[in-house]
Amino acid sequence: MDIESIIRQQIAEHTILLYMKGTPEFPSCGFSARASEVLKGIGEKFAYVNILENPEIRATLPKIAQWPTFPQLWVQGELVGGCDIMMEMAQSGELQALIKKAVAAPG
Repeated sequence: MDIESIIRQQIAEHTILLYMKGTPEFPSCGFSARASEVLKGIGEKFAYVNILENPEIRATLPKIAQWPTFPQLWVQGELVGGCDIMMEMAQSGELQALIKKAVAAPG
């Protein structure tokens, strides 16, 4: 399977997916740290991919997403955005609502 297919499969398989530098427990950049903390604070499980472990994903995902930076939050197969967008949405309550709705959705 080529790297683009792998990425598309990851996005399809996980309701909430964060592409980040490092892991939620050991983030490797401040933006990834804030993004994972916001998600942990919402209290729903989320998947993550450490892009530092896979340079092909790191190089290919921005082309697929048309979003140049990391972290990237994907919910139900749609790109939500990066850290700044996540923080704005969390402050307004929009991110929590989006995550809770996605988790409650059937299938």
